[in-house]
Amino acid sequence: MRREGPMAKLYFNFSAMNAGKSTALLQASYNYEERGMRSLLFTAALDNRTKVGEISSRIGLTSNALTYDTQFNLFACIEQQVAEHKINAVFIDEAQFLTEDQVWQLARVADHLQVPVMAYGLRTDFQGKMFPGSAALLAISDILREIRTICWCGSKATMVARLDQNGDIVEEGDQVVIGGEEAYISLCRKHWSMRRLCEPTSENNDAQSKILCEPVDD
Repeated sequence: MRREGPMAKLYFNFSAMNAGKSTALLQASYNYEERGMRSLLFTAALDNRTKVGEISSRIGLTSNALTYDTQFNLFACIEQQVAEHKINAVFIDEAQFLTEDQVWQLARVADHLQVPVMAYGLRTDFQGKMFPGSAALLAISDILREIRTICWCGSKATMVARLDQNGDIVEEGDQVVIGGEEAYISLCRKHWSMRRLCEPTSENNDAQSKILCEPVDD
């Protein structure tokens, strides 16, 4: 039985799209490894933008990771890993795809296995609605951290818009559609509500303009 000590924490690092979440995750994991510590990485099995079982950032950093789907028991897996060798930290990429039960499993990892868990994910979908995993993480995480990115107007981007193949904003559809910069753009709440992708000019005064501004990587 483990001795009582300082309680490990469950962290939720959230943002809009293209804010550098995976970059921050991989850097944090590297910091542990650089000090001779062992970190355990997970990512969603349905994220196949590069290849399944790989966490990849837009600046070229990559790392292999274990995968989870909605039926995967994260607590049992991590408990087994801890029994085999010391684990200093657990990192969860694409945490918005967790189920509510899996979020509680991660809380048990922090509370009972005394291993800190750092989850990274989106807060809301393209319709401004909570992902189930994100809602649970916001409800029970010990520490909430926002990773910031900006809208084309310079304001903080908190919303995500989905784009079709023609660059037009999509307002209906499944909550989960895997895609990157070609399919999503981060906007401030004002311009997300206005469905405006860039500042109108004298040559182009269309609020549905398809000219996209470069997102900023945290």
